[in-house]
Amino acid sequence: MIQVSYPGVYIEEIPSGVRTITGVATSISAFVGWAPKGPTDRAELVLSWSDFDRKFGGLDARSQFGHSVSQFFANGGQRAYIVRLVTGGSDTPADNASPGAVTLDGKLTVTAQNPGAWANGYAIVTKRRADDATRFQLKVVNVSQDPKGVPAEIFENLSMLATDPRYVVNVLKNESSLVGAAVVGGATDPPADTAIPVPPDPHAGEIPASAKLVGGNDGKVLNPNDPAFEAALQPVSGNGGVYLLDRIDLFNLLCVPGESNATKLSDLQQFCRARRAFLIADCAADVSFDTLATPTQPDPGITGDNAINAAFYFPWVTAPDPLQQNRPTDFPPCGFVAGLYARTDSTRGVWKAPAGTEASLTGVIGVKTLLTNDENGVLNPKAVNCIRNFPTYGTIIWGARTLQGNDERGSEWKYVPVRRTALFLEESLFRALKWVVFEPNDEPLWAQIRLNVGAFMHDLFRQGAFQGKTPQEAYFVKCDKETTTQNDINLGIVNIVVGFAPLKPAEFVIIQIQQIAGQIQT
Repeated sequence: MIQVSYPGVYIEEIPSGVRTITGVATSISAFVGWAPKGPTDRAELVLSWSDFDRKFGGLDARSQFGHSVSQFFANGGQRAYIVRLVTGGSDTPADNASPGAVTLDGKLTVTAQNPGAWANGYAIVTKRRADDATRFQLKVVNVSQDPKGVPAEIFENLSMLATDPRYVVNVLKNESSLVGAAVVGGATDPPADTAIPVPPDPHAGEIPASAKLVGGNDGKVLNPNDPAFEAALQPVSGNGGVYLLDRIDLFNLLCVPGESNATKLSDLQQFCRARRAFLIADCAADVSFDTLATPTQPDPGITGDNAINAAFYFPWVTAPDPLQQNRPTDFPPCGFVAGLYARTDSTRGVWKAPAGTEASLTGVIGVKTLLTNDENGVLNPKAVNCIRNFPTYGTIIWGARTLQGNDERGSEWKYVPVRRTALFLEESLFRALKWVVFEPNDEPLWAQIRLNVGAFMHDLFRQGAFQGKTPQEAYFVKCDKETTTQNDINLGIVNIVVGFAPLKPAEFVIIQIQQIAGQIQT
């Protein structure tokens, strides 16, 4: 309220009560698996395949994890968080991943930021300033590409004094993406200049072995369904592995390429449901149609209450392997499928089923198991989403059911787009309505809520997100004295009821043809 003190005209700006609600992203994917390089203490964001290649070492013949990330970006994916799993704490030292390190002149130890044999291809070159021997230059060079070293990072004017703004430990900690440093024994003088051979030495210019990082070890390669992989995926302590995703702001899709253990998939479903995310589950590499057609498949362990946040795909996809001269190789489908989800979301919306003739997979030769219409008809009612080959269209996804989409269950969350639309609405409203907390709980607040949520839902209706010809048929927003009683107000609660009429995919198209020969007009 404006305070008046003198006769005249006053201007007061009155808040409109409009707080625009913006829909959250729907296809940020999280990939969890073994890689030869990259951080192990956080989920790292990558925005392209080249980004993954630089940070996590790209493709590796020992694991299909890198291939799945590549297939995600090739099929339309744009943003992914990577959780790198490595071995640690094993009684067999060779199984444990370890970082490479080197100690320079007994004064400075430089250690790779994350474990892996990748660090053994780097060296540290130091050189003191000519005009000030207390300061020095430090270069991180790649000697795996050239014995003389290819500079990867250069840091100037460093100091060994902890009180100096250019203290080497702090500079590398904050600015280097490859290494960190520790001063040995309280040394205050920089290490001696790296002794590089000069002509006429036949090895002139080569980085000496004493400057190279050593001891970097990849450890045991972790592949899905192996006990060591499962332990790293979801540690008992609830810290590390997939739980690193708790420290990021948002992810929508979870992929653990090749993971088919029913117990672990059930745990991942529960993890996703608690975080309003969706699991793309792979079938086992060796599973056949005959196995999935049995009454006990898919495993009842993965079709429980949390199965509404997961979808199951069969079979594996055949694609060229760049590491095998592009020979056909079978890959788990989740990378392809996650990319297709992202592409469908961007072109049609999260309410469009990521399946059908538009859902063709890129970079694919075919599928491991060719399915007929009748075989597809056996698996579809069991909530197994089939990947099939069709003339003209190529390899496409031909199913859009959640793992609770078995016909016998009659679940309201039978279809992937319906469930993902609900998750989209939940996450968007959860984030957009935090301003309501601690506001006076009465009709003016309820009116603002109806206004803002209603505008958001109406915008989605205009985009074709809901069933119905009119807004009244498509959605409703209710927040008034009927939803929030006086007792609720006393308890500090405001109840908002939002309903929507979901768009369900047309799974079965029935064409009726009738002869009209012999009909006589009267």
